[in-house]
This record gives sequence, C-alpha cells and structure tokens, in this order.
Amino acid sequence: MRNTGSMNDTALVLPLDADAEIAAVGGKGASLARLARAGLPVPPGFHVTTRAYRAFVSAGLDQEIAAALRETDEDGAAAAIAEGFARRDLPSDTAEAVLAAYTALGGGVVAVRSSATTEDLPDLSFAGQHDTFLGVTGADALLAAVKRCWASLWTARAIGYRSRNGIAPEDVALAVVVQRLVPADAAGVLFTANPLTGARGESVINAAWGLGEAVVGGEVTPDTYVLAHGSRTEKRREVSDKAVMTVRTPEGTATEATPERLRRAPVLDQARAAELAGLGERIHDLYSGPMDVEWTLSGDEFAIVQARPITNLSDEDTAEVWNDSLAGDYLWTCANLGEAIPSVMTPATWSVARALAMPAVGGHPVSGNIGGRFYLNLSVSFGVANALGLGGFARRQGEQLLGRIPDSVAVPPLPMSRPALLRSAVSLAGLALRQTVTYRRRLPALLAETPGRCQELRERIGAAESPEALAALWRSDVADLLRVTCRILESGARQGGPERVRAALVKAAGEADATTLMTGLHEESGAALESLGPVIGLARLRRGEIDRDAYARAWGHRCADEFELSVPRPGEDPAWLDRQPHAPGPDPEDLLRKQAAVRAEAWRRLRQAHPRAARRLRRRVDRAAVAARRRELARSEMVRTFWVLRAFAVRAGELTGHGADVFFLDVDEIVAVLDGDTAPLAAVPARRAAYRRYSALPAYPTLIRGRFDPETWAANPDRRTDLYDETGAHKPLESDSADSADITGSPGAAGVVEGAARVVSTAAEGAALLPGEILVTAVTNIGWTPLFPRAAAVVTDIGAPLSHAAIVARELGIPAVVGCGDATTRLATGDRVRVDGTLGRVTLLDSAQE
Repeated sequence: MRNTGSMNDTALVLPLDADAEIAAVGGKGASLARLARAGLPVPPGFHVTTRAYRAFVSAGLDQEIAAALRETDEDGAAAAIAEGFARRDLPSDTAEAVLAAYTALGGGVVAVRSSATTEDLPDLSFAGQHDTFLGVTGADALLAAVKRCWASLWTARAIGYRSRNGIAPEDVALAVVVQRLVPADAAGVLFTANPLTGARGESVINAAWGLGEAVVGGEVTPDTYVLAHGSRTEKRREVSDKAVMTVRTPEGTATEATPERLRRAPVLDQARAAELAGLGERIHDLYSGPMDVEWTLSGDEFAIVQARPITNLSDEDTAEVWNDSLAGDYLWTCANLGEAIPSVMTPATWSVARALAMPAVGGHPVSGNIGGRFYLNLSVSFGVANALGLGGFARRQGEQLLGRIPDSVAVPPLPMSRPALLRSAVSLAGLALRQTVTYRRRLPALLAETPGRCQELRERIGAAESPEALAALWRSDVADLLRVTCRILESGARQGGPERVRAALVKAAGEADATTLMTGLHEESGAALESLGPVIGLARLRRGEIDRDAYARAWGHRCADEFELSVPRPGEDPAWLDRQPHAPGPDPEDLLRKQAAVRAEAWRRLRQAHPRAARRLRRRVDRAAVAARRRELARSEMVRTFWVLRAFAVRAGELTGHGADVFFLDVDEIVAVLDGDTAPLAAVPARRAAYRRYSALPAYPTLIRGRFDPETWAANPDRRTDLYDETGAHKPLESDSADSADITGSPGAAGVVEGAARVVSTAAEGAALLPGEILVTAVTNIGWTPLFPRAAAVVTDIGAPLSHAAIVARELGIPAVVGCGDATTRLATGDRVRVDGTLGRVTLLDSAQE
C-alpha cells in the first residue's frame, strides 16, 4: 500500500485511518488504515510512526545495533539490542505525542501491536515475528509496551528471517498500532481462501472463546467452519473441545480453562459465520486477493483487528470475482451511474470511482462494483434518509436522478439498530453538508481554473522522462487533482437544479407546459448547456465556423466512455471527428430556436392565466437554470480531470514498459510500479481475464436485489433486464407485462410522436439512425448527443428526469420516455410505436416481426 499524495512525514503519531505509506506506519498499520477507510469494523486507535522509532534509535542505539549484528550471532545480537532498548527512555516529544493520542482515544485498556515496514507484504510473511501486548492500561504501561514493540524488531527470529530474505538491517523500521481493546467474547482467524486446499472459492473460519491469542498461538484447537464464497452456505463445520481460552486480567492477559458449558459448544451459529465470511469477502475484494484476517466478537458486533495477504497458497488458477452484491441483502441501482460509466470498468477506473465515493455506513457500502459495473446501494441511501426523517423527500429527489422504484420492489433495510443507523446518518449528513459548503465556496474558482490546470498537467505528464519523475508529479500535483478538485467538482455535479420548481409549475401550468418551461437552460449570454456542447460544436465545425483545434479545446474531453481511463478521448484521437455521423438531419441550433418559440408561448399562457405567480415562478426558474448550468459545467470539468488521470496512466505504461497493463492496476499500484515495485503486476493476467469475461456479458439489470451472479443471469434465456431479485419475487414492474402493448417509464420530455423504432446498443451503431426514427437504447450520455437532432423521439431503459437523455431531449424539443427498464428487449428495429413523453408511455402499434 502506497500513499497517493504527500503525507506529513514529520508526524510522530497519526490517526488510525490516515492515508499513510508503509514506510510511515508499517505493513500492519497501513492495512488497518486501509480497512478503516473502507468502512470495515476496525477498533479505533492511532499509529506511533516509524519516525518516532528512528528518533529513539538515532541517539546512539543505531550504532549499538549495527555493532551487535556485526560482532555476534543472532541470539547474542538480539540479547544485546534488547538491553539497549530497555535502558533508554522515550524522548519527551514522542512520549507527549503518544499520551496525547491515548487521552484522545479515551484512555482505558488498549492493545499495542508492532507494525514493521517489512511486515504483511504480498510476497513475504512476517506474521508472529513482532510483539503484541493486550490489556495495556495507563500511561506508563503504554510507553513501556511501545518500547517493547520496537525492541521486538530485533529478536533472533526476526533478524534471521530478514537475513535469509536479503533485507538489509538499515532498511527496516517499526511503527506501533495502539487500539482500544475490544472485550472479546470470542475471536479467531478467517482465511478468505482455503489455506489447506488452495481453493479460492472457500472461506475458512477458526473460532474460539475469549481473546484471539490462544488461537493465534496454537494453544487451543478452534472450531472450523468452511463456507462457499458468495452464497456463504456452510460446506463443513467441525466443533472442537476448546479446553483453554485467553482472558483479560488486571495485569494484561492470561490463559485459563474454558467453562465446561462452552468447551464443546459451537462458537458461531450459521448466521454469525455467514456474517463474518461476508466481512472477509469484502476484505478479499478490497485487496484483490486471499487474506488472513484476525477478528473478534463482542456481543453482536464483529471487529477486524488485523488483515494480511496469504502468501503460501497453492497455485490454483481461478478467476477473479468483482462482485459487491455478495456483501449482503441490498437493493442496488445503476441508474445515473450507468449513464456516466456505461461499460465494464478497468481496475484503474474503479479505484478512482471508489476513492470518490461516500464512506460506508456502519460497514455497509454506499456504492459497489458488480461484475465490473458501477452500482449505488439504495438500502444505504434510503436507510440514512429514513433515519433522519427524510425518507419521503429522498424518494422524491431520487426519482429525479435515478428514476422511480416500482412499489412492487422492496428496499431491504440495513441490519443496524436504529441508534447505530442514526449515528451513522448524522455523520454522513454532516460530511455531505461540509462538502456542500466547500462546493459553494470553491466551485466557481475551480470551474474557472480547471481547464488551464488540466492542460498544464497533461503537458507536464507528457514531458516526464522517468518513472521517478512521474511518481513525483503524482505526489505533488496529480493526487491533489483527484482528492480535492475532483471531489469538489463531483459534489457540485450532484447539486439539485430545476427539478425543485417543477411541482409548482405543474400546478400552475399543467404537465406539458411545465416541461416546456423548464427548458432553455442553455441560455446564458448565448452559452450552450454543457450536454449540448458537442452536438452544437459538430454542427459549427461542419458549417466552417470553428476548426478542429477549437473543437478539441472546448470538447475534446467529452465522449461516450468519458470516465473510463483506458478509452482515448476525442482530443487525443485525430480520427474521432471523422467517425462522427454525417447523415442529414435538423441543425441543433434550429431546434433550439424552435423550442425557444414554444417556450415563449408557454410563458405567455402562464402570464395570462396567473400573472403574479408567473413573475414569481420565472425568477425561480431562472435561479434553477443557473444551478443546472453550473451542475453541468461541474460534471464537464470533472471529466476533464479524468483525462489528466488517463494521461498519467498512459505515460506510466510508456515509462515502465508495461503499456496498457497499467489499466489493470489501481492507482496506488501504478504509483508503486513507478517506484520500482513490480509485485502488483502479478495480478494483471487474472484481472484482464475478469475484464474480458464481464465485458462479454450483456448489461446487467438496472435494479439488483441481493446476491447476483452476472454469468448465471446472462445464461438464463428468460432473464429480465430491468430487475433481478434474489428472493425470487420477479414481479412485473407496475402494470407492465411481456404481452402488453404499453411500456412505461418516466416522462423525460413532453410531446407525442409516432414513428419507426431504431434499437441500437452503442453510439457507433447509432450511425444507422435515419431522420424521423425513434431512438431506442439502454442508456445515453454525452457521446450520444450528436444523434439526437435526427431522432423523432428517444426511449431508454435506464434514466430519470435529470438523466442526459431527458435533459438534451427537453432542450431540443424532442419527446422522450426514460427509465423504461426493458424497452430494448421488447421493441425491435422497424416496430411502429407511439411515444408519449408527457405521460411516460411507449405503445407498440405495429410489430415489424408480424
């Protein structure tokens, strides 16, 4: 694990969830920090960094260590070094920093664990070589435990192991992790692959009563549970006679006899074992590989106290699984997200998307990767809203962005107590509020400066002449673009817009006129709405009003897969403009002028019927239009920053000689490879295979309930494309059925039109669209915009009133029905259909197949 930006390398103490390098907090500390940031249940605590260790040994002890290693054998050196640690006190600044962090933690009983810089690495296993102290209480005991952890870096066993693996003494240092000690009722070890057979599709749990030391130290034969990945069904259970258990005492810990009633009782029931296996699968997915996880159970709550890669599995050739739906019973949606990222993501893209996501709520992910596609967890979103008393508001707002969830589809509640959910909800709401405040303060400046900054950074990336130079540029500039700029822009892109005044317009002017009155978002000193930019730019290019360079400067970052890092942008592909469709059709600016006249007439009718209300509503619409333009511009500039990230990845591939392999690494791993660490590259073949496997499948359902296997679903000839429900409740959405002539969705843009359907799956296929045909597809984004002027209407499977298809269709005056769920499977090219964009209904009039 590597830091993706600059860290305060002078810190003696860091928060547990700090985004720090292994060099600062050691392997165990970095792993716990990563788990904590991912929202897994890690006990709170802090790191005593390697800088504190080096400050301690630099006062002469380092010379004693070097002399001992030169002059005696491993045992003699270990004894001499231990004595050197024992006779020295911690420097005052280190002691003060440690005790301040201990006080902030609340004092009390803690666990103090060693975390070496060579520990828990993917290709080496230092498990058990450095000391851990449980049940530490009070300032003096804590400082003594820290020092004893440092000394354990120089045990005879650790010295010998490093020597045999070619690790120089001067290359090692040791951090310390201090965490609140969980009063464990039970504990043990979880392996996310079978350590005996090498089977990657199995989780193996060892469990015993009390603290975990008896299990880790081999003093007790634990219960063993073997569960299948995904389903978490129990394949095997062995309940042992657990004669002893580790317990906490006033002096620390001790091993004592297990009470008779517990000796032969199973530690975990089936539900608990499955819950723990689910946590293990999340950790496995987080690290993209098999993990050895230490856990505790206190009451009903699991805690993760350590996780390290399993380094000695047999070489079983097994497929990688990208599937966060296996984490629990949630309702997921790809609406809105599926529009932004419509294809299977490479690991590099997913790592960026994951970094921008909101934090987990009580260990439950807000967003997830299901078969390489981006999904939002509605169980979390609605659970948080309900806890805050905003459930109804959240559903109404959600309909604008994500489309309406049919009444027949249940949203599984989060398995959290109401107080716990409320605490998480308040925390998440506070984070959202802080982001909104930051967005309002910084967004205008960012919108102005981002194009220039991105251009400069892409040029500097292209000029980097060595991996070291590119890694330095990442840490000094590019990482900040990801962590700060991209997050603020993404926050701006989520802000509400014109939908807030729509209800008032409907009440005053009716459904059709309300939709018309909400158009004209492009009109601000003649500036085009960002979603309309490419289609207007192409029209001006063809009329000779601008040249190719001008188009590239303005819209060279926008395309159908504009968030996917592996896809070339129009601005770097000279042939892109030549591939755009040239079929005849209305000029988009003519359509905008025509829609402006329709809109003016709707305002005239409203002023005539409700003169006072019309003035008030006009002011509200104008404010909403400004917000909508700003939201669109924020999204455009966020896409521009992704172009910088793509440039970084491409250059990393060039400088390291690994080419497109870098897209199958996460961004941390790309930086690691630039730093000379080739270990991450071992995962590339399996990730490429997973990417190819998932990319060969059809797009998954918009709504997914529970655990979903993309390959099993795709193999089912009767599969639904709108909804998958693990519970088997595959009810038709509302009144729809396979033999109905009507397909319902959300009203996207008002108007009624009849015509021939053209069903296409990609923007490239859309070149076959003839003027006056009805465009039917799964989802559109800005890459589809050039097709819209030729379409008589637009129908999509995925979408909502604020989706791309709806916004652009409204501006151009084209009827649209969005979020139909399964229009592409129920309609065929040549079918004659009626599209009613006001009611959100598509009617099959004549089938081309009859």
